[in-house]
Amino acid sequence: MRATRITTGRKFVLVLDHGDDFFPSLEKFCQDNEIRSGHIPTLIGGFRSAEIVGTSGPLEDPEAPLWAAVTVHNLEVIGSGTLAWDPETDRLAPHIHITTGLKESSAEARTSHLFSAQVQFIAELVVEEFTGPALIRPTGPGLKVPLLRFEPEVPRACRLTP
Repeated sequence: MRATRITTGRKFVLVLDHGDDFFPSLEKFCQDNEIRSGHIPTLIGGFRSAEIVGTSGPLEDPEAPLWAAVTVHNLEVIGSGTLAWDPETDRLAPHIHITTGLKESSAEARTSHLFSAQVQFIAELVVEEFTGPALIRPTGPGLKVPLLRFEPEVPRACRLTP
């Protein structure tokens, strides 16, 4: 387990409009506002389509990361995530999860990690910047998945009181 105390900075409301590509728009917003660490406590809106982690077949290894995606269409969406910097690619590495209601399937739901999305009508996000410590997302050894880290990590003694 890892934990750190954070210092928050600015808060924004970001509105993505009809036809916007979710991740390129989020990355441009963060670049324009020099945000490298933070979180999205809430995301609501509609997506014309989204690629989310999933498969329609059996998992070869249920303990291994799944990089396969399924595409879903005409969605109502609620989600949240974290914003960190990938030191290996020197760019933003968002980690967003969403729950979607498929409009044409009686609002049947899917919940998963978001790979890509195109906005339908509107998407509204609250973005809160973290000013310290920096959040980074390097690829974890052994797991081969990006893992959230704090930089610099300063070890702190932990005391439990009876």
